[in-house]
Amino acid sequence: MDRVSESLLTEFSNEHGIAQLPESERFEHFAGYITVQRHYSETFDSGDVVTGAGADTGIDAIAILVNGALVTDLEALEEQADKVGSFDATFVFVQAERSPNFDGAKIGTFGVGVLDFFKDNPSLTRNEKVAELAAIMAALYKRSSKFRRGNPVCHLYYVTTGKWEGDSTLETRCELVVNDINATALFRDVDFQAIDAAGLQSLYRQTKNAITRQFTFVNKTVVPDVPGVEEAYLGYLPAPEFLKLIQDDGGEIISGLFYDNVRDWLDSNPVNDEIRATLESGTRARFVLMNNGITIIARDLHSTGNRFTIEDFSIVNGCQTSHVLFGARDEIDESVMVPTRLIATQDEEIINDIIRATNRQTEVKAEQFYALQEFSKSLELFFQAFSDQHKLYYERRTRQYHRLAIEKTRIVLPSNMIKAYAAMFLELPHRTTRGYASLKARVGTDIFKKGHRMDPYYTAAYTLYRLEYIFRNARLARQYKPARFHIIMAARYLANPQGVPRSNSNQMERYCQVINDILWDPQKADELIASAAAVIDEAAAGDFNRDNIRTDSFTHKVKAKLQSRQGSQSDAEAPLF
Repeated sequence: MDRVSESLLTEFSNEHGIAQLPESERFEHFAGYITVQRHYSETFDSGDVVTGAGADTGIDAIAILVNGALVTDLEALEEQADKVGSFDATFVFVQAERSPNFDGAKIGTFGVGVLDFFKDNPSLTRNEKVAELAAIMAALYKRSSKFRRGNPVCHLYYVTTGKWEGDSTLETRCELVVNDINATALFRDVDFQAIDAAGLQSLYRQTKNAITRQFTFVNKTVVPDVPGVEEAYLGYLPAPEFLKLIQDDGGEIISGLFYDNVRDWLDSNPVNDEIRATLESGTRARFVLMNNGITIIARDLHSTGNRFTIEDFSIVNGCQTSHVLFGARDEIDESVMVPTRLIATQDEEIINDIIRATNRQTEVKAEQFYALQEFSKSLELFFQAFSDQHKLYYERRTRQYHRLAIEKTRIVLPSNMIKAYAAMFLELPHRTTRGYASLKARVGTDIFKKGHRMDPYYTAAYTLYRLEYIFRNARLARQYKPARFHIIMAARYLANPQGVPRSNSNQMERYCQVINDILWDPQKADELIASAAAVIDEAAAGDFNRDNIRTDSFTHKVKAKLQSRQGSQSDAEAPLF
């Protein structure tokens, strides 16, 4: 491996908490992460895509993207896919080789593994991770009538540390793989890319950069000076120019741009269907008169005449419109004009005010605005108030911490924060997958509520961080993965058997500190997680199937065993840890 690639691999390994793994495994995480990030810009754990050693069918990493979201859980997919009217899917496959040479035979083996992945009756032996991802794939194709733009897209990446010379024999081998996969008629497009050392280094550096886009903005008016705002414009963007802002280099929508929008992508509903019908009709030019438009906030903006460059930006209003425009991109042309507000500011208070004001027309409760904006801001500051050794980073904005030299596994995503808190303190670990929508509905009332202490959120997030660290470094078997949120609930019971104080009580700080003191000691943390996993093991009785684990009855069974242990421990009058 060349010196530059080795240095970047070391940096990546340290930031992603995998420095203790063998170099071959670290390179698989590295190659998987940087290639998948081409299609999925949000923060994710490389362990979610790496297939693991043994029976990996010649594939080192697999990512399945549905409507721009990384899907790693079958139950979560089934819950969401059955609710939406349609969806789009993308498959990403990665083979990682540290060798400086491109090997035609290995390219062929990679292709065979990808073909076998889509078989109803596979010929190759699959490990647990590959089997889980194949089950997600099968669930998608069972719903093929909902494919929005036709069959999914398939991307293959063969990554080495050598130099791609454009060898005709190797290029032919790649073409044969593409032809074989196209022959299955399962995809609307198949792409095979060979990534060499230079490509590897370039992709890694891209993961560090904020999203930057250039576009032409002719029809605009400058907004007069506003305190706290560097620049602001009102105008109209031709739809093709607007689409440049929301698409990545692979032609897929950048889902992370819409994080600041308090609504999710609602997909097929009467309003969105009406927008789509307008775009597909002969009256599409009326779109500009019938739509409220888009609000874009950029942290950095440069312009030369009508040529604009924006960096680190979000679409804070217009999520629905953006997705409909993207879905109709093959039917629209320059006649479709998009009403656009473009605002350059780094003032978080102004940004929050704009989000609140521009989303007033939606059915979003006041407490949800508070929860998603004010509470999140307080949570971010609270997490960073701890010492470097114990610090976590709550990510309010997608890619917020990408350019910082921090351990990326310490970044806490909003979805994981909600799940961890609900599992540990609301005792709802079974709702973190199939019932996740019901958890999100609690935001602003039981979760992220005004007046809640920040301590339990930190404790829940740090427990999940320690647990995932143990999983990544193979100190806890993968069979426990489906029960990871039950494990953190059990860890709370074992670490502090006292009753949980009210979420807004001053006693909550003392309650959580008892748990934190254990988690901050690596040896005690390992022992706590091992003891929690043992309780899960006892409750599961060897059945770690998701249909058994992720149920209300299993949660009650785990709690009964924990309460029984507490009773026995109380009789003995000795501390659990």
